[in-house]
Amino acid sequence: MIYNTETFKTEKFTPARFESQGSITLHGKKIPYHTVSEDNVFYNAKGDPIASIFSYSYFRSDVKDTRNRPVVFAYNGGPGSSCMYVHAGFLGARRITYGQPDRPTSFGPYEVIDNKECLLDIADLVLVDPVGTGYGVLIDPEEGKNFLGIEEDAEALLNFIEAWLRRYDRMLSPKYLVGESYGCTRSAEAAGIAATHGKERSYGISFDGIVFIGNTVTVGEYFGQGLPVERSVIGFPTYAAVNWFHNKPSRKKVEDFVKEAKKFADEEYFPALYKGEDITKTEKEHILERVSYYTGVSREYLIRNGLKIDDATFRQEVLKRKGKSVSRYDGRMTRDQLEPEVDEQQKALWDDATDDRYSTYFYAATVGDLLPGLGIKLDRNYVSSTNYYMDWNRTVKNGTTGEQLRNAMTRRHGMRAFFANGWYDLCTETGYVYHTLSHAGLPKDRTFFKGYKSGHMIYIGEDNIKELTDDIRKFLLGEDPAK
Repeated sequence: MIYNTETFKTEKFTPARFESQGSITLHGKKIPYHTVSEDNVFYNAKGDPIASIFSYSYFRSDVKDTRNRPVVFAYNGGPGSSCMYVHAGFLGARRITYGQPDRPTSFGPYEVIDNKECLLDIADLVLVDPVGTGYGVLIDPEEGKNFLGIEEDAEALLNFIEAWLRRYDRMLSPKYLVGESYGCTRSAEAAGIAATHGKERSYGISFDGIVFIGNTVTVGEYFGQGLPVERSVIGFPTYAAVNWFHNKPSRKKVEDFVKEAKKFADEEYFPALYKGEDITKTEKEHILERVSYYTGVSREYLIRNGLKIDDATFRQEVLKRKGKSVSRYDGRMTRDQLEPEVDEQQKALWDDATDDRYSTYFYAATVGDLLPGLGIKLDRNYVSSTNYYMDWNRTVKNGTTGEQLRNAMTRRHGMRAFFANGWYDLCTETGYVYHTLSHAGLPKDRTFFKGYKSGHMIYIGEDNIKELTDDIRKFLLGEDPAK
């Protein structure tokens, strides 16, 4: 088992619970808080423990009446990722520091500081390690079928949240979800199930709002699958942003250049791809010139690929003349291409500069600072991520994630949604946000979108973390976060 240490045995599983006290100065005021980090155990019909979601709860200590105090439940994605990134990245009372985003090394020194952008002054925070991630445990592997899937994972989250709200007497509090990457799928599916019904039961809770970071909500079968749109067009705004960052084809601001590129993709590039071999020579020359201008890929590349671009080879192509490849998670970050070129093409595609430089930083900060600071002493491996996604059940019987979000927002009147996406995110490109907002039937007066000068993890960079948390703060206070 992936959690086993010398003394930890799943057949003798004992739920863990740890508490701590602390204080942090936010906006010039000292905020006292206490934390509870604990297993939230699921049991079978015999009463045997089968799995656990592990949570890290931050409560402001000097608030007596919590009925109007929001609770934010936050997690990463994967599926198979712990909450390590959002916890140590921007939501916890302690976080890592950021210098230049394209940091030169994956090694230390690692610095962890009090998070002056923390939202604890206005909301209580619950960071979530889903089953099998972080300190969460799949105790009985035979029960994986009840947790490892789009709908199964969402219902596990709902069961956990219901139990947490009862335990801490917070049913009357405003409730928010903050999900990153696959966490957006988790949020939309959970909110939709809560507004309709689950596999065996209905749920009595609703959510005041959801923050989607790095959108994976879609009107396709699930993210990246079954979407009847040319992928080259969906990715085009992000290709343009990455090209703008590195090659500066225009003096316009990145958001303006992206807007211009999207207009070209919608009105000229998409019809040209639809025409296929019927495109005229004059039209083809125009498309070759314009696509190369906006995205930075070569004329030869486009001819070789039938005028199309895919996000994988784009990463190797946009800076090829400089001997660099860009990161899927954050197009600002680069690595040297392998030589000979055949090795770059066949062996290096998934060597990602962001992951290479930041995973060890987040893990060191989480395990070396955050968890000890929360009073956690647990003889259990902290699993930053697993390969559970390989066995993930992607069947969605109750509708796509876009439909489920629509169900939630139309049945829970007043619920709001905030989509936050990095311009340079080649993992969950902004084109998916645009498409979802245009096709999912979401109430436009309660749905907000903002792009950031960052990648998949928007909060990488001191300016980015402040901008993102300021906008989430506005959202929690009922304001427009996109202004």
